[in-house]
Amino acid sequence: MSDRANDRVNDSDISRRRLLSTAGAAGAAGAAGLALGGAGGAAAYAASAEDPTALTTVGSTAIAFHGEHQAGITTPLQARGHLIAFDLAPGAGRKEAAALMRRWSALASELMAGRAVGNGEGGGGGNGEGGGDTGVALDAGPSSLTVTFGFGRTFFDRTALVAQRPPGLDPLPPFSSDHLDAKRSNGDLWVQIGADDALVAFHALRAIQRAAGDAARVRWQMNGFNRSPGATGKPMTARNLMGQIDGTRNPKPSEPDFDKRIFVPSAAEFPWLAGGSYAVVRRIRMLLDDWEKLPLKKQERVIGRRKSDGAPLTGGSETTELALDQTGPDGKLVVPDNAHARIAAPEQNGGAALLRRPFSFHDGIAADGTLDAGLLFVCWQADPLRGFVPVQRKLDRGDALSPFIRHEASGLYAAPGGPKEGEYVGQRLLES
Repeated sequence: MSDRANDRVNDSDISRRRLLSTAGAAGAAGAAGLALGGAGGAAAYAASAEDPTALTTVGSTAIAFHGEHQAGITTPLQARGHLIAFDLAPGAGRKEAAALMRRWSALASELMAGRAVGNGEGGGGGNGEGGGDTGVALDAGPSSLTVTFGFGRTFFDRTALVAQRPPGLDPLPPFSSDHLDAKRSNGDLWVQIGADDALVAFHALRAIQRAAGDAARVRWQMNGFNRSPGATGKPMTARNLMGQIDGTRNPKPSEPDFDKRIFVPSAAEFPWLAGGSYAVVRRIRMLLDDWEKLPLKKQERVIGRRKSDGAPLTGGSETTELALDQTGPDGKLVVPDNAHARIAAPEQNGGAALLRRPFSFHDGIAADGTLDAGLLFVCWQADPLRGFVPVQRKLDRGDALSPFIRHEASGLYAAPGGPKEGEYVGQRLLES
């Protein structure tokens, strides 16, 4: 499935990696090894299924930048995330976009390896003793950092590459739960940053922003978080801010049709996208004041799963299949016909698969006095018109969860396949 590239960080590159001074911690770090996030696939997923990593070793894990697929798609969820969209600056076109992607790719490769960056951070210049490096993440390891790049629909207009724009980037249809803010939606370029350390994630965010220079301007930025590795006694599926286990039905790389459902095949009409994927990004506000007033049993009926362990209301464990036809003593369906889990189930949507990779967010109190918090929903698929769109249409028609959420921003991006050694992300498009 991939070349399983091992980008082990050179021990001499310790300018930002003074890791784990004790012998015991060093031994644990050696055992942790590398997570092959850039190469993707089963190895990356397995990293989330092993014994939890001790917090003292979290910083030592590096993800490969080069590989068949970009890192940050099958990589296990990280504790901290930043999503940021850019628009190319007025007058910037294909030449400037290629230079920017070359610059960003070189920067991401260094950052993900845990190395300090020099003047390669670009347009903003240096500030601090580290040359171009801000020094924010000095002494930290790579901390499972990933930097993932995608192109929005308008990118192809700006670079005169409309003939290379795939139909998968056709605009998403409107949904009744949409309350979209155009200023926080879409964008020519999209960057997803994830890491298991907040300073490492911020360091990468700042470096990417500065390296944009005069070529691109920030359109919007959103910041999120997940549970930290090692915070639970055993590996667990993440919970969202409603307290629900979120991501139980995610497709797994071990499944025989995983690649077909998540990644664009090499025989695709647009060769530059081979090995890539489409990301749908939605800022979903959770109306927690209303949700938290519901009794536990009503919350569980809205979702169709127990809150305690994520198991279906029809019984079993988190991974037990929903018994969608099971009825109770009253003759009614145990999993209500409008329960979120029922409507979103792949078997209810022609097998449509979404690889969910979200972050939670909390941006304080909104102007109306309510909590501004929820989910930065990111899902990956080989074709959003066969993945996200039909599932969301069904949810839009009768999901019991709809009264408790509000979709406030939206974006759709095509993420090219991973770069080979010596390549930059998007090179096969921009130099075609």
